[in-house]
Amino acid sequence: MAEVLVYVDHVDGAVRKPTLELLTLARRIGEPVAVALGAGAEATAAVLAEHGAVKVLTADAPEFTDYLVVPKVDALQAAYDAVSPAAVLVPSSAEGKEIAARLAVRIGSGIITDAIDLEAGDEGPVATQAAFAASFSTKSRVSKGVPVITVKPNSAPVEAAPAAGTVEALAVTFGALATGTKVTSRTPREATGRPELTEAAIVVSGGRGVNGAENFHIIEGLADSLGAAVGASRAAVDAGWYPHSNQVGQTGKSVSPQLYIASGISGAIQHRAGMQTSKTIVAINKDAEAPIFDLVDYGVVGDLFAVVPQLTDEIKARKG
Repeated sequence: MAEVLVYVDHVDGAVRKPTLELLTLARRIGEPVAVALGAGAEATAAVLAEHGAVKVLTADAPEFTDYLVVPKVDALQAAYDAVSPAAVLVPSSAEGKEIAARLAVRIGSGIITDAIDLEAGDEGPVATQAAFAASFSTKSRVSKGVPVITVKPNSAPVEAAPAAGTVEALAVTFGALATGTKVTSRTPREATGRPELTEAAIVVSGGRGVNGAENFHIIEGLADSLGAAVGASRAAVDAGWYPHSNQVGQTGKSVSPQLYIASGISGAIQHRAGMQTSKTIVAINKDAEAPIFDLVDYGVVGDLFAVVPQLTDEIKARKG
């Protein structure tokens, strides 16, 4: 069976959920071979093996930490040369998409970004994408070379499928461009205790209807009761009510959680483009004609300042 390279997104050996989803998808088209780079790479092996990786290629070098992107592309290319895979799968983060694009150029292959599903095909893997602000679904395959595919978080279940997970050292030779962009400093992101927005299974977002930064604690309260991430519409972000890093939409982050709750958000196309692939959508808005109600699974016409606290209290009561 053909091997499929899976780029591992991890933090000091702790594998992030989108990588485990990629392993599920990789097993549909071949045998997953994971590529783990940087500090803690070998520590990822147990989890990766548990989720289907037949091999784990590891490499660590200062370049992965001290310089941006290119050293990781060098390493992924080395893995590609060593394995000759049927496909290369990468998480659809900002960095992941840059790594994938650079690799595709180097190996002369087509690239598919932001896939939401993957299946085997007679002429190679077939990826499903959401197009035109998720109004349509398309099925695509590359027509040249080995497909490089980035996959959006929450696009596949995490399924255990124990495999050998044999750890092998990956020999990497860094090119002249690897040290072109140096990281000069890092500032730790303030911890909120909430999941990462693009990876969260549940997202609660607030918009113009929240009517001020001082009221976003209502949205945060509901999110915390559900163990959810907090999002915001562009209107709320532009008004300075919530950080840009939490913006959901065409010019913000794309999310695809199991549950998306939109509070005080009208549903402009800019916002819909970033959340329309969510599995279940709930909207709370006092305007019964708001466009958001055109795509929801459940809609509540009411004042969010009355509805959201009641919902939060009910969730807390049921959780005991």
